Amino acid sequence: MLSPLELHLGLRYTRAKRRNHFISFISAISMGGIALAVLLLITVLSVMNGFETELRDRILGMASHVTVSGSDGVIEDWSTVADQVREQASGVAGVAPFVSGEGMLRSGSDMSGTLIRGVLPEEETAVSEVSTHMTAGSLAALEAGEYGIVLGAELARMLGVGMDDTVDLMIPQATTTPAGIVPRFRRFTVVGMFEVGMYEYDRGMVMIHMRDAARLYRMGDGASGVRLKLDDMFDAPRVSDRLQGRLPPGLRISDWTRQHASFFHAIATEKTVMFIILSLIIAVAAFNIVSMLVMLVTDKQGDIAILRTLGLSPRSVMAIFVIQGSLIGVIGTVIGVFLGVLLSLNIENIVPLIERLLSTDLLSADVYYISQLRGELHLEDVIQVSILTLVLSFLSTLYPAWRAARVQPAEALRYE
Repeated sequence: MLSPLELHLGLRYTRAKRRNHFISFISAISMGGIALAVLLLITVLSVMNGFETELRDRILGMASHVTVSGSDGVIEDWSTVADQVREQASGVAGVAPFVSGEGMLRSGSDMSGTLIRGVLPEEETAVSEVSTHMTAGSLAALEAGEYGIVLGAELARMLGVGMDDTVDLMIPQATTTPAGIVPRFRRFTVVGMFEVGMYEYDRGMVMIHMRDAARLYRMGDGASGVRLKLDDMFDAPRVSDRLQGRLPPGLRISDWTRQHASFFHAIATEKTVMFIILSLIIAVAAFNIVSMLVMLVTDKQGDIAILRTLGLSPRSVMAIFVIQGSLIGVIGTVIGVFLGVLLSLNIENIVPLIERLLSTDLLSADVYYISQLRGELHLEDVIQVSILTLVLSFLSTLYPAWRAARVQPAEALRYE
Protein backbone atom coordinates (compact mmCIF):
# COMPACT_ATOMS: atom_id res chain seq x y z
CA MET A 1 0.00 0.00 0.00
CA LEU A 2 1.19 3.50 -0.79
CA SER A 3 1.62 5.80 2.18
CA PRO A 4 0.67 9.49 2.07
CA LEU A 5 4.39 10.35 2.30
CA GLU A 6 5.29 8.42 -0.84
CA LEU A 7 2.35 9.91 -2.73
CA HIS A 8 3.18 13.43 -1.53
CA LEU A 9 6.85 13.19 -2.52
CA GLY A 10 6.01 11.62 -5.87
CA LEU A 11 3.60 14.44 -6.70
CA ARG A 12 6.01 17.08 -5.37
CA TYR A 13 8.83 15.95 -7.64
CA THR A 14 6.63 16.51 -10.70
CA ARG A 15 6.46 20.24 -10.01
CA ALA A 16 9.22 22.46 -11.39
CA LYS A 17 11.90 23.87 -9.12
CA ARG A 18 14.46 26.51 -9.80
CA ARG A 19 17.22 23.91 -10.10
CA ASN A 20 15.55 21.41 -12.44
CA HIS A 21 13.78 23.27 -15.19
CA PHE A 22 15.41 21.00 -17.75
CA ILE A 23 14.01 17.88 -16.07
CA SER A 24 10.58 19.49 -15.94
CA PHE A 25 10.91 20.30 -19.62
CA ILE A 26 11.73 16.65 -20.38
CA SER A 27 8.70 15.64 -18.30
CA ALA A 28 6.47 17.92 -20.36
CA ILE A 29 7.94 16.50 -23.59
CA SER A 30 7.28 12.95 -22.38
CA MET A 31 3.73 13.84 -21.42
CA GLY A 32 3.13 15.55 -24.76
CA GLY A 33 4.62 12.62 -26.67
CA ILE A 34 2.30 10.17 -24.95
CA ALA A 35 -0.70 12.42 -25.55
CA LEU A 36 0.18 12.79 -29.22
CA ALA A 37 0.69 9.06 -29.67
CA VAL A 38 -2.64 8.25 -28.02
CA LEU A 39 -4.34 10.96 -30.10
CA LEU A 40 -2.96 9.51 -33.34
CA LEU A 41 -3.75 5.91 -32.46
CA ILE A 42 -7.36 6.60 -31.47
CA THR A 43 -7.93 8.79 -34.52
CA VAL A 44 -6.41 6.30 -36.97
CA LEU A 45 -8.42 3.40 -35.52
CA SER A 46 -11.56 5.54 -35.70
CA VAL A 47 -10.87 6.43 -39.34
CA MET A 48 -10.22 2.76 -40.20
CA ASN A 49 -13.48 1.75 -38.53
CA GLY A 50 -15.34 4.47 -40.40
CA PHE A 51 -13.72 3.50 -43.69
CA GLU A 52 -14.68 -0.14 -43.22
CA THR A 53 -18.28 0.72 -42.32
CA GLU A 54 -18.60 3.25 -45.15
CA LEU A 55 -17.18 0.81 -47.68
CA ARG A 56 -19.47 -1.95 -46.48
CA ASP A 57 -22.53 0.29 -46.60
CA ARG A 58 -21.68 1.57 -50.07
CA ILE A 59 -21.07 -1.94 -51.40
CA LEU A 60 -24.19 -3.41 -49.82
CA GLY A 61 -26.23 -0.42 -50.94
CA MET A 62 -25.73 -1.70 -54.50
CA ALA A 63 -24.83 -5.36 -54.06
CA SER A 64 -26.96 -7.96 -52.32
CA HIS A 65 -26.55 -9.69 -48.99
CA VAL A 66 -27.17 -13.09 -50.61
CA THR A 67 -27.30 -13.99 -54.31
CA VAL A 68 -28.93 -17.07 -55.83
CA SER A 69 -27.93 -17.62 -59.47
CA GLY A 70 -28.16 -20.36 -62.06
CA SER A 71 -25.12 -22.58 -62.58
CA ASP A 72 -25.38 -21.93 -66.34
CA GLY A 73 -26.07 -18.23 -65.84
CA VAL A 74 -29.85 -18.44 -66.28
CA ILE A 75 -32.79 -19.27 -64.01
CA GLU A 76 -35.82 -19.93 -66.19
CA ASP A 77 -38.45 -19.80 -63.43
CA TRP A 78 -37.03 -17.17 -61.13
CA SER A 79 -40.36 -16.38 -59.44
CA THR A 80 -40.58 -19.94 -58.08
CA VAL A 81 -37.02 -19.67 -56.74
CA ALA A 82 -37.90 -16.34 -55.10
CA ASP A 83 -40.92 -17.93 -53.39
CA GLN A 84 -38.79 -20.83 -52.16
CA VAL A 85 -36.21 -18.44 -50.76
CA ARG A 86 -38.87 -16.58 -48.79
CA GLU A 87 -40.19 -19.87 -47.39
CA GLN A 88 -36.84 -21.45 -46.47
CA ALA A 89 -34.91 -18.46 -45.09
CA SER A 90 -35.86 -16.32 -42.12
CA GLY A 91 -35.00 -12.65 -41.81
CA VAL A 92 -35.37 -11.90 -45.54
CA ALA A 93 -36.35 -8.26 -46.01
CA GLY A 94 -36.57 -8.29 -49.80
CA VAL A 95 -36.08 -10.43 -52.91
CA ALA A 96 -35.58 -9.16 -56.46
CA PRO A 97 -34.60 -10.79 -59.77
CA PHE A 98 -31.79 -9.49 -61.96
CA VAL A 99 -30.01 -9.99 -65.23
CA SER A 100 -26.30 -9.28 -65.24
CA GLY A 101 -23.74 -8.97 -67.98
CA GLU A 102 -20.95 -6.90 -69.45
CA GLY A 103 -21.01 -4.49 -72.31
CA MET A 104 -19.58 -1.43 -73.99
CA LEU A 105 -21.22 2.00 -73.96
CA ARG A 106 -20.63 4.46 -76.77
CA SER A 107 -21.56 8.08 -77.13
CA GLY A 108 -20.05 9.74 -80.16
CA SER A 109 -16.35 8.91 -80.10
CA ASP A 110 -16.31 8.16 -76.36
CA MET A 111 -16.49 4.55 -75.25
CA SER A 112 -16.34 2.75 -71.93
CA GLY A 113 -16.74 -0.79 -70.66
CA THR A 114 -19.49 -1.28 -68.11
CA LEU A 115 -21.36 -3.77 -66.00
CA ILE A 116 -24.99 -4.14 -66.98
CA ARG A 117 -27.69 -4.92 -64.46
CA GLY A 118 -31.22 -5.59 -65.62
CA VAL A 119 -33.74 -4.89 -62.85
CA LEU A 120 -37.42 -4.63 -62.15
CA PRO A 121 -37.73 -1.09 -60.74
CA GLU A 122 -40.62 -1.95 -58.45
CA GLU A 123 -38.66 -4.87 -56.96
CA GLU A 124 -35.18 -3.37 -56.95
CA THR A 125 -35.96 -0.86 -54.19
CA ALA A 126 -36.42 -3.80 -51.79
CA VAL A 127 -32.82 -4.98 -52.15
CA SER A 128 -30.75 -1.88 -52.99
CA GLU A 129 -30.57 1.82 -52.16
CA VAL A 130 -29.90 3.11 -55.67
CA SER A 131 -33.30 4.83 -55.83
CA THR A 132 -32.31 7.04 -52.88
CA HIS A 133 -29.11 8.15 -54.65
CA MET A 134 -30.61 9.36 -57.92
CA THR A 135 -29.20 12.72 -59.00
CA ALA A 136 -31.48 12.97 -62.05
CA GLY A 137 -34.53 11.09 -63.24
CA SER A 138 -35.75 8.04 -61.36
CA LEU A 139 -35.41 4.29 -61.38
CA ALA A 140 -39.16 4.01 -62.00
CA ALA A 141 -38.61 5.61 -65.43
CA LEU A 142 -37.27 2.26 -66.66
CA GLU A 143 -40.08 0.65 -68.63
CA ALA A 144 -40.02 -2.62 -70.54
CA GLY A 145 -39.69 -2.09 -74.27
CA GLU A 146 -38.78 1.59 -73.98
CA TYR A 147 -35.03 0.88 -73.74
CA GLY A 148 -34.25 3.42 -71.09
CA ILE A 149 -30.97 3.34 -69.18
CA VAL A 150 -29.79 4.67 -65.80
CA LEU A 151 -26.09 5.57 -65.62
CA GLY A 152 -23.64 6.17 -62.81
CA ALA A 153 -22.81 9.87 -62.53
CA GLU A 154 -19.07 9.42 -63.20
CA LEU A 155 -19.78 7.30 -66.26
CA ALA A 156 -22.24 9.90 -67.59
CA ARG A 157 -19.63 12.64 -67.13
CA MET A 158 -17.00 10.58 -68.91
CA LEU A 159 -19.30 9.96 -71.86
CA GLY A 160 -20.53 13.54 -71.82
CA VAL A 161 -24.21 12.62 -71.77
CA GLY A 162 -27.17 13.92 -69.80
CA MET A 163 -30.87 13.29 -69.43
CA ASP A 164 -32.71 12.25 -72.64
CA ASP A 165 -29.44 11.75 -74.53
CA THR A 166 -28.88 8.47 -76.35
CA VAL A 167 -26.06 5.96 -75.94
CA ASP A 168 -25.26 2.77 -77.83
CA LEU A 169 -24.90 -0.37 -75.73
CA MET A 170 -22.94 -3.24 -77.25
CA ILE A 171 -22.63 -6.68 -75.67
CA PRO A 172 -20.06 -9.44 -76.36
CA GLN A 173 -22.53 -11.61 -78.27
CA ALA A 174 -22.43 -11.72 -82.02
CA THR A 175 -25.28 -11.40 -84.51
CA THR A 176 -25.02 -12.84 -88.00
CA THR A 177 -26.07 -10.42 -90.74
CA PRO A 178 -25.65 -10.29 -94.53
CA ALA A 179 -22.68 -8.03 -93.87
CA GLY A 180 -21.09 -10.63 -91.62
CA ILE A 181 -20.84 -11.23 -87.88
CA VAL A 182 -21.26 -8.03 -85.89
CA PRO A 183 -21.57 -7.35 -82.13
CA ARG A 184 -25.10 -7.08 -80.83
CA PHE A 185 -26.02 -3.55 -79.83
CA ARG A 186 -29.02 -1.41 -79.00
CA ARG A 187 -29.56 2.31 -78.63
CA PHE A 188 -30.80 3.41 -75.19
CA THR A 189 -32.12 6.71 -73.88
CA VAL A 190 -30.76 8.08 -70.60
CA VAL A 191 -33.67 8.32 -68.16
CA GLY A 192 -31.74 8.66 -64.90
CA MET A 193 -28.37 9.03 -63.19
CA PHE A 194 -27.26 7.87 -59.75
CA GLU A 195 -24.31 8.66 -57.50
CA VAL A 196 -23.79 6.33 -54.54
CA GLY A 197 -20.39 7.79 -53.66
CA MET A 198 -18.43 4.66 -54.60
CA TYR A 199 -16.35 4.98 -57.72
CA GLU A 200 -16.65 1.33 -58.69
CA TYR A 201 -20.40 1.74 -59.22
CA ASP A 202 -20.60 5.40 -60.21
CA ARG A 203 -18.05 4.83 -62.99
CA GLY A 204 -18.73 1.27 -64.06
CA MET A 205 -22.41 0.29 -63.78
CA VAL A 206 -25.61 0.90 -65.72
CA MET A 207 -29.15 -0.27 -65.07
CA ILE A 208 -31.79 -1.17 -67.63
CA HIS A 209 -35.16 -2.85 -67.35
CA MET A 210 -34.85 -6.60 -66.80
CA ARG A 211 -37.11 -7.41 -69.75
CA ASP A 212 -34.91 -5.35 -72.06
CA ALA A 213 -31.78 -7.01 -70.67
CA ALA A 214 -33.28 -10.49 -71.05
CA ARG A 215 -34.21 -9.71 -74.64
CA LEU A 216 -30.74 -8.35 -75.32
CA TYR A 217 -29.07 -11.46 -73.88
CA ARG A 218 -31.74 -13.79 -75.33
CA MET A 219 -32.86 -15.20 -71.99
CA GLY A 220 -36.56 -15.18 -72.75
CA ASP A 221 -38.50 -14.79 -69.52
CA GLY A 222 -35.55 -15.98 -67.41
CA ALA A 223 -33.13 -14.10 -65.17
CA SER A 224 -29.53 -14.45 -64.08
CA GLY A 225 -30.68 -14.94 -60.51
CA VAL A 226 -32.37 -13.37 -57.51
CA ARG A 227 -30.87 -11.04 -54.94
CA LEU A 228 -31.75 -11.06 -51.25
CA LYS A 229 -31.63 -8.33 -48.65
CA LEU A 230 -31.61 -9.48 -45.00
CA ASP A 231 -32.73 -7.78 -41.83
CA ASP A 232 -29.24 -8.48 -40.41
CA MET A 233 -26.45 -8.35 -42.99
CA PHE A 234 -24.13 -10.32 -40.70
CA ASP A 235 -26.59 -13.21 -40.83
CA ALA A 236 -25.76 -13.73 -44.53
CA PRO A 237 -23.40 -16.74 -44.08
CA ARG A 238 -26.01 -18.62 -42.04
CA VAL A 239 -28.79 -17.89 -44.54
CA SER A 240 -26.52 -18.87 -47.42
CA ASP A 241 -25.65 -22.20 -45.80
CA ARG A 242 -29.30 -22.88 -45.03
CA LEU A 243 -30.41 -22.23 -48.60
CA GLN A 244 -27.59 -24.33 -50.00
CA GLY A 245 -29.18 -27.50 -48.70
CA ARG A 246 -32.82 -26.60 -49.26
CA LEU A 247 -33.01 -25.13 -52.77
CA PRO A 248 -33.11 -27.34 -55.89
CA PRO A 249 -29.74 -28.50 -57.29
CA GLY A 250 -28.17 -26.48 -60.07
CA LEU A 251 -28.28 -23.18 -58.19
CA ARG A 252 -25.26 -21.28 -56.91
CA ILE A 253 -25.57 -19.38 -53.64
CA SER A 254 -23.10 -16.78 -52.42
CA ASP A 255 -23.15 -13.96 -49.87
CA TRP A 256 -21.41 -10.63 -49.50
CA THR A 257 -18.84 -11.94 -47.00
CA ARG A 258 -17.45 -14.20 -49.74
CA GLN A 259 -17.88 -11.91 -52.73
CA HIS A 260 -16.07 -8.96 -51.12
CA ALA A 261 -13.92 -10.81 -48.58
CA SER A 262 -10.65 -9.42 -49.99
CA PHE A 263 -11.72 -5.82 -49.28
CA PHE A 264 -12.55 -6.41 -45.65
CA HIS A 265 -9.60 -8.72 -44.98
CA ALA A 266 -7.29 -6.03 -46.36
CA ILE A 267 -8.86 -3.37 -44.14
CA ALA A 268 -8.63 -5.61 -41.05
CA THR A 269 -4.96 -6.34 -41.79
CA GLU A 270 -4.21 -2.67 -42.35
CA LYS A 271 -5.92 -1.75 -39.09
CA THR A 272 -3.81 -4.29 -37.20
CA VAL A 273 -0.58 -3.09 -38.80
CA MET A 274 -1.41 0.56 -38.07
CA PHE A 275 -2.14 -0.34 -34.43
CA ILE A 276 1.27 -2.01 -34.10
CA ILE A 277 3.14 0.84 -35.79
CA LEU A 278 1.47 3.58 -33.77
CA SER A 279 1.94 1.55 -30.58
CA LEU A 280 5.67 1.90 -31.20
CA ILE A 281 5.19 5.67 -31.02
CA ILE A 282 3.71 5.20 -27.55
CA ALA A 283 6.70 3.04 -26.64
CA VAL A 284 9.11 5.77 -27.80
CA ALA A 285 7.21 8.32 -25.71
CA ALA A 286 7.42 5.96 -22.73
CA PHE A 287 11.21 5.72 -23.17
CA ASN A 288 11.33 9.47 -22.59
CA ILE A 289 9.95 8.79 -19.14
CA VAL A 290 12.90 6.47 -18.51
CA SER A 291 15.46 9.13 -19.47
CA MET A 292 13.64 11.81 -17.47
CA LEU A 293 13.49 9.67 -14.33
CA VAL A 294 17.14 8.60 -14.64
CA MET A 295 18.18 12.27 -14.75
CA LEU A 296 15.86 13.05 -11.85
CA VAL A 297 17.33 10.23 -9.75
CA THR A 298 20.82 11.57 -10.42
CA ASP A 299 19.71 15.08 -9.49
CA LYS A 300 17.93 13.94 -6.32
CA GLN A 301 20.58 11.61 -4.94
CA GLY A 302 21.18 13.93 -1.99
CA ASP A 303 17.46 14.07 -1.17
CA ILE A 304 17.19 10.30 -1.50
CA ALA A 305 20.13 9.79 0.86
CA ILE A 306 18.61 12.09 3.48
CA LEU A 307 15.25 10.30 3.24
CA ARG A 308 17.04 6.95 3.67
CA THR A 309 18.88 8.18 6.78
CA LEU A 310 15.52 9.31 8.19
CA GLY A 311 14.26 5.74 7.90
CA LEU A 312 12.58 5.62 4.49
CA SER A 313 12.84 2.10 3.06
CA PRO A 314 14.20 1.31 -0.42
CA ARG A 315 10.74 0.09 -1.38
CA SER A 316 9.24 3.47 -0.47
CA VAL A 317 11.94 5.31 -2.44
CA MET A 318 11.10 3.14 -5.44
CA ALA A 319 7.40 3.90 -5.00
CA ILE A 320 8.08 7.66 -5.10
CA PHE A 321 9.58 7.53 -8.58
CA VAL A 322 7.06 4.99 -9.85
CA ILE A 323 4.33 7.42 -8.81
CA GLN A 324 6.00 10.31 -10.60
CA GLY A 325 6.54 8.42 -13.86
CA SER A 326 3.08 6.85 -13.78
CA LEU A 327 1.52 10.26 -13.19
CA ILE A 328 3.13 11.55 -16.40
CA GLY A 329 1.69 8.55 -18.25
CA VAL A 330 -1.77 9.03 -16.74
CA ILE A 331 -1.92 12.75 -17.55
CA GLY A 332 -0.61 12.17 -21.09
CA THR A 333 -3.12 9.36 -21.63
CA VAL A 334 -6.06 11.44 -20.38
CA ILE A 335 -5.11 14.37 -22.61
CA GLY A 336 -4.55 12.07 -25.60
CA VAL A 337 -7.86 10.25 -25.10
CA PHE A 338 -9.77 13.52 -24.79
CA LEU A 339 -8.23 15.02 -27.93
CA GLY A 340 -8.45 11.73 -29.84
CA VAL A 341 -12.14 11.31 -29.07
CA LEU A 342 -12.80 14.96 -29.94
CA LEU A 343 -10.97 14.66 -33.26
CA SER A 344 -12.60 11.33 -34.14
CA LEU A 345 -16.09 12.70 -33.56
CA ASN A 346 -15.41 15.68 -35.85
CA ILE A 347 -13.32 14.06 -38.59
CA GLU A 348 -16.17 14.43 -41.09
CA ASN A 349 -15.98 18.22 -40.75
CA ILE A 350 -12.20 18.50 -40.45
CA VAL A 351 -11.30 16.63 -43.66
CA PRO A 352 -13.43 18.88 -45.96
CA LEU A 353 -11.97 21.94 -44.21
CA ILE A 354 -8.42 20.74 -44.90
CA GLU A 355 -9.34 19.99 -48.52
CA ARG A 356 -10.67 23.54 -48.96
CA LEU A 357 -7.61 25.09 -47.32
CA LEU A 358 -5.16 23.06 -49.42
CA SER A 359 -7.33 23.15 -52.56
CA THR A 360 -6.80 19.43 -53.07
CA ASP A 361 -8.76 16.20 -52.95
CA LEU A 362 -7.42 14.06 -50.10
CA LEU A 363 -9.72 11.16 -50.95
CA SER A 364 -9.71 10.55 -54.68
CA ALA A 365 -12.68 8.27 -55.36
CA ASP A 366 -10.88 6.30 -58.08
CA VAL A 367 -8.12 5.39 -55.60
CA TYR A 368 -9.94 4.96 -52.29
CA TYR A 369 -13.28 3.69 -53.68
CA ILE A 370 -15.16 6.25 -51.56
CA SER A 371 -15.06 10.04 -51.68
CA GLN A 372 -16.10 10.84 -48.11
CA LEU A 373 -14.50 9.90 -44.82
CA ARG A 374 -16.11 9.54 -41.44
CA GLY A 375 -14.85 8.48 -38.03
CA GLU A 376 -16.43 5.66 -36.11
CA LEU A 377 -15.31 5.55 -32.49
CA HIS A 378 -15.39 2.19 -30.73
CA LEU A 379 -15.21 2.10 -26.95
CA GLU A 380 -13.09 -1.06 -26.99
CA ASP A 381 -10.44 0.71 -29.10
CA VAL A 382 -10.22 3.58 -26.62
CA ILE A 383 -9.93 1.13 -23.71
CA GLN A 384 -7.22 -0.93 -25.45
CA VAL A 385 -5.16 2.16 -26.29
CA SER A 386 -5.51 3.54 -22.77
CA ILE A 387 -4.52 0.27 -21.10
CA LEU A 388 -1.54 -0.18 -23.44
CA THR A 389 -0.30 3.36 -22.73
CA LEU A 390 -0.69 3.06 -18.97
CA VAL A 391 1.08 -0.31 -18.89
CA LEU A 392 4.03 0.96 -20.96
CA SER A 393 4.23 4.10 -18.79
CA PHE A 394 4.30 1.99 -15.62
CA LEU A 395 6.94 -0.38 -16.98
CA SER A 396 9.14 2.55 -18.00
CA THR A 397 9.33 3.68 -14.36
CA LEU A 398 10.65 0.42 -12.92
CA TYR A 399 14.33 0.67 -13.89
CA PRO A 400 14.85 4.32 -12.77
CA ALA A 401 12.92 3.63 -9.55
CA TRP A 402 15.06 0.55 -8.91
CA ARG A 403 18.21 2.66 -9.36
CA ALA A 404 16.86 5.21 -6.90
CA ALA A 405 16.23 2.47 -4.34
CA ARG A 406 19.87 1.34 -4.64
CA VAL A 407 21.34 4.75 -3.76
CA GLN A 408 23.69 4.39 -0.78
CA PRO A 409 23.30 7.31 1.68
CA ALA A 410 26.98 7.38 2.63
CA GLU A 411 28.16 7.51 -0.98
CA ALA A 412 25.58 10.11 -1.98
CA LEU A 413 26.37 12.43 1.00
CA ARG A 414 30.15 12.12 0.81
CA TYR A 415 30.59 15.31 -1.20
CA GLU A 416 27.51 17.21 0.04
